[in-house]
Amino acid sequence: MSSVPVTTWSLQQTSPADLLPAAAPGGDVRIVRAEVPSPEFSRFLYASVGGDILWTDRLRWTYAQWQEHLERPGVETWVAYDRGTPAGYVELDPQDEGVVEIVYFGLIPAFRGRRIGGHLLAYGAARAWDLAERWPERTPTKRVWLHTCSKDGEFAMDNYLRRGFTLFDTKVELEPEVPSPGPWPGAFPA
Repeated sequence: MSSVPVTTWSLQQTSPADLLPAAAPGGDVRIVRAEVPSPEFSRFLYASVGGDILWTDRLRWTYAQWQEHLERPGVETWVAYDRGTPAGYVELDPQDEGVVEIVYFGLIPAFRGRRIGGHLLAYGAARAWDLAERWPERTPTKRVWLHTCSKDGEFAMDNYLRRGFTLFDTKVELEPEVPSPGPWPGAFPA
């Protein structure tokens, strides 16, 4: 199996004032928190958003692993809907000492390039900053961070920078070259 170099960039905001807004997209786009932990729905979002950009880590998760993760206090999934159809999501994962990671963020391919991504990212980052208001047992947020990599969409890094995230780490590692799993096996051409 061949390997490919993958660059991973870690970015952060250290104050709510760092967050830069994005224009709301046209049409009927709404962002709603998925308040009921649903492994089926979360796996659908993960596979549909990440299938063409090689998100594979969680494809091996069992139903129980999904459920356990989603039931952790403070883990939140915010879903963008375009006229009632899921378009993408942002998943927040609180960590120790007031840190919140945007673990996953992205759009289903058919919804990319329609100005939904910047709006969803800004909204998700704002929800990371006010997470302790919904989860009083959590420490108020002091830092929001995320990572992106060279496998992500070509506009991902620019979107993060335009929302006020700043780079704090860069790593390059060799990863096995794998075919795109798509939202289901064989959904995308090799």
